[in-house]
Amino acid sequence: MAKYQRKDARSWAKDYLVGCSSVTIPSYSADLKRLNERGIRHDVQRVVDLGFKYTLLCTEVAITPEENARFTALARDTAGERMGLFFHAGFGTLQENIEAVKLAEKAGADVVLLSYPSNFWPTTEQEIYDYTKAFCDATELAVMLFPIPLWGFERVHPAGMSNELVRRLLDDCPNIVAIKAEQGFPHIGGLIESYHLFREEVIISCPIESDIIPLMSLMKVQFSGTSYTQWMGDYFPKAFDLARNGKWEEAMKLYWQVQPARQAVGVATGSYMPGANFINRTHWKYMDWLAGFNGGPLRAPSQRIPDRWMKTLRQGLVASKLEVTSDADSEFLVGRFPC
Repeated sequence: MAKYQRKDARSWAKDYLVGCSSVTIPSYSADLKRLNERGIRHDVQRVVDLGFKYTLLCTEVAITPEENARFTALARDTAGERMGLFFHAGFGTLQENIEAVKLAEKAGADVVLLSYPSNFWPTTEQEIYDYTKAFCDATELAVMLFPIPLWGFERVHPAGMSNELVRRLLDDCPNIVAIKAEQGFPHIGGLIESYHLFREEVIISCPIESDIIPLMSLMKVQFSGTSYTQWMGDYFPKAFDLARNGKWEEAMKLYWQVQPARQAVGVATGSYMPGANFINRTHWKYMDWLAGFNGGPLRAPSQRIPDRWMKTLRQGLVASKLEVTSDADSEFLVGRFPC
């Protein structure tokens, strides 16, 4: 990936923040005391081979800032310059996120997805602004702003982040280069409004593949992510590139082919997501494992995935004629490269 100076981050993003981003969850040793290097390298290589241009190195899995730097270094060494790396600012406090991003910068991260800690409980827009600006000021990396109901900011404004707040942040934080626009998720109002208001200044990303492929008949979009679409193999990078290059009808043929997998994940996700405001990373890790990734155990606190959702997800891939492992589900928590 081309390097850039902070002041040039937006122009870098217009040239290089292109394509699709997956999500890579770290793999751990069987005793959960250390990272599983072989498993991590396998997973990073696999997303490169599937055609993803970026991946988010997920941190909401009880990883330390120092371990995350090692995770980043392994991903950079494996991917080389073939794929960009997102640092995931998902640690527990502002200071810990700043500490972690500085380590990740040195280890080879290219750009940041800005999350907010579960203990961050703002009641005013000024508090959201102050947190966001403090983080952006502390890093040399480009930053993707991420308005989504997960943070609970709707107590401040119905959109979570109002257009006025986003406008202030874009004016005052030159290294904000993109908006992962999920205001009002699962509805598309926030995405469309962000595209209408801010697309000339920053990249507008919709990570929801079921929305963005149809919408690309009407919108010019260069990047989609970060999202967990690699469990469907190379479908999404292929469909996204087709739609982006004027072959939307071909993209929609692929879109309908994977409808059973899309429905399966919707049913399984619906079992835990509404009202819970969290993502079941064990669920995601299993989806990966079905598609040939490492799988393996996660550190506590980690959620469980019941057998009935395993069967639903597996059959979704089969019905979509996508690659799916024949290995028994009992092997999932062992992983393909145990250590």
